[in-house]
Amino acid sequence: MRIVIPTCFTALTVIFGVGVLQGAEPIQKAARLDTRVHVSLDYLVYLPPDYERTDSWPLLLFLHGAGERGDDLDLVKKHGPPKLIDQGKSFPFVVVSPQCPKHGWWTSKPLELMALLDEIVAKHKIDQDRVYLSGLSMGGFGTWMLAGYAPDRFAAIVPSCGGGEALSARRLTDLPVWTFHGAKDPVVPLRRSEEMVDALKKLNGEVKLTVYPEAGHDSWTATYDNPEVYEWLLQQKRKLMPKSAE
Repeated sequence: MRIVIPTCFTALTVIFGVGVLQGAEPIQKAARLDTRVHVSLDYLVYLPPDYERTDSWPLLLFLHGAGERGDDLDLVKKHGPPKLIDQGKSFPFVVVSPQCPKHGWWTSKPLELMALLDEIVAKHKIDQDRVYLSGLSMGGFGTWMLAGYAPDRFAAIVPSCGGGEALSARRLTDLPVWTFHGAKDPVVPLRRSEEMVDALKKLNGEVKLTVYPEAGHDSWTATYDNPEVYEWLLQQKRKLMPKSAE
């Protein structure tokens, strides 16, 4: 046994070596993947009171934070626009608020969120030039991510206490951004928003940052209670992305 094993190894080495010396080339074959991805995502949808009397409406896609994940849609009403709607506030948007599954993260679900957006546009009277994206905490990270993933789908974004990859800023230069953060945030440091803002400013992006000097992680209550945020959103319309040179 001690003689056979090294002999076999040597023989294999010689055969392999001969193949290389004779110029044998690896073979690559063309192939195509053609499949469908199943998407399952629960969500809340809000239609303005006079929805039926108008031909098209702006859309606000809202992404909640990590604490609202799961399979109970009532959790989504804990913060942000869904909370305000539940309290009786009217919005001049169609508002869609999906729920991230337990243990999931918005940053890993761009396909699901884009499928949801397609579904809403297909089933409701949506002005595709006025589709807005906003989120808080985990949803703030998701907002930066999804905007970078599909910047041509949105007219403006409002992330709160989130962050993103500075390299993605080059994809956001034509997208108006208003981001919010608490100066004393112990969960997501202020620098996470500042990094994105600085990256966009270097590229002459349209971006502004509002910092609440005394706020901790909750920078969203004041943000979503501020009517100027919604007024600013409604002033934004989608810009046609320049076609790459052929």
